[in-house]
Amino acid sequence: MGGPRGAGWVAAGLLLGAGACYCIYRLTRGRRRGDRELGMRPSKSAGETAGCPAGGILEEGTSKGQLCGRSARPQRGGTWESQWSKTSQPEDLTDGSYDDVLNAAQLQKLLYLLESTEDPVIIERALITLGNNAAFSVNQAIIRELGGIPIVGNKINHSNQSIKEKALNALNNLSVNVENQIKIKIYINQVCEDVFSGPLNSAVQLAGLRLLTNMTVTNDHQHMLHSYITDLFQVLLTGNGNTKVQVLKLLLNLSENPAMTEGLLRAQVDSSFLSLYDSHVAKEILLRVLTLFQNINNCLKIEGRLAVQPTFTEGSLFFLLHGEECTQKIKALVDHHDAEVKEKVLTIIPKI
Repeated sequence: MGGPRGAGWVAAGLLLGAGACYCIYRLTRGRRRGDRELGMRPSKSAGETAGCPAGGILEEGTSKGQLCGRSARPQRGGTWESQWSKTSQPEDLTDGSYDDVLNAAQLQKLLYLLESTEDPVIIERALITLGNNAAFSVNQAIIRELGGIPIVGNKINHSNQSIKEKALNALNNLSVNVENQIKIKIYINQVCEDVFSGPLNSAVQLAGLRLLTNMTVTNDHQHMLHSYITDLFQVLLTGNGNTKVQVLKLLLNLSENPAMTEGLLRAQVDSSFLSLYDSHVAKEILLRVLTLFQNINNCLKIEGRLAVQPTFTEGSLFFLLHGEECTQKIKALVDHHDAEVKEKVLTIIPKI
């Protein structure tokens, strides 16, 4: 009994095994070409033809548009982040074997390989390939339907920091799809713990911040960061320039949601935060802290809380932003040498 059926299952198993072996061959042959440093590669124009910006992202400053996979608007102008954004180009490229866009069958084999192997080099290369393919909207849905999100998500707990980073990068590109965010949100707490407990300014920290920024473009999951707001300000004040910019992008997403305003203002923030409003601060940081001030004030007005303020403790962000020192620093920027900064200040001063 079951002779033909049994033979069929054996044949199917051999076929899947052969496919996995071919994936192993492609993913490991890079080592024979010199073991060059691994890095995400920018996607090509197919991302645009699929209905999303190249790389599957909405760059900062882009007008509110469609989220890949579903017609929707980023609520209150949030910013999509990607490993391939113009301000975050990869330092190195993988070899030419990863240029191809994989089809559903190939993606299934790659996911099987990623789930079954323990070789860290193969895992890392598989994550890079998945991340590159997740730049295309059609593949974002396919990877989800193949059960790929939990397979990738499990790798953020890997002890190898480079594998953890590549897994975060892949989730970051998958998160551009709204349906994918529903599955990715279960990793938000873990990502936050890694961001705030791991090495400052590390690749893992930046990758985690990029993912959190994408997950807060809409208001749907922002509440999950309520308990981490004070930690965000701590990283903002201690991190380097790149880390500061990334934290501010995330804070700006939160600051445009009136439901998050009170949580932001209650956060305990060191007084050194006000030094970010000094005229010598880099423009990309200065414009963002000015916008943070503007967004929070706008939300207070929307909520009708300008006349009756909740009770905030001393040392909170509320006391810093509504103190005399902050007001004087912002007014002093009206003579700033940069036209954009000056324009921003002129829009804020009448509302102070």
